[in-house]
Amino acid sequence: MLAESLAALAAAGGAAVVQAATTDAWTELRDRVARWFGRGDGELERVQLERLDRSAAELVAGAGSEQERALQATVWRTRIEDLLESLPDDAERERAAAGLRALLEDTAAAGAISAGAGGVAAGRDVSVKAEGGSIAAAVLHGGAHIGPPPVPDPAQG
Repeated sequence: MLAESLAALAAAGGAAVVQAATTDAWTELRDRVARWFGRGDGELERVQLERLDRSAAELVAGAGSEQERALQATVWRTRIEDLLESLPDDAERERAAAGLRALLEDTAAAGAISAGAGGVAAGRDVSVKAEGGSIAAAVLHGGAHIGPPPVPDPAQG
């Protein structure tokens, strides 16, 4: 059984895969996640690339439904947990966890979208209308997500 901090890290990794799968960040995240899983084994990396591509295709086919997003997040969380549990010792597990944390932090920083005070920032479509007065309504297409889940601090586990 994984420590709570590693289980939370695995959940953050699964969520990051799902969040990136239909965005411009996908290619880079996909390649980095496959390398992380491959751990220097080119064949294992190729297998992970195929799995990541299948997950992205499922998310597109499911039109980003919350059910499909939850399923794929669980699939990738479980794969990450399985890899971490399979490592022979705590030192190797911590090295792998540090690599995944760095990957998630880099991905979050690269995809950061921000706005100043009173502003609106979006990574996808936003439509706002004001008709016949000062009331405006916004329509979000594709759902709303506020960044990847925070990466847990190893000291919390």
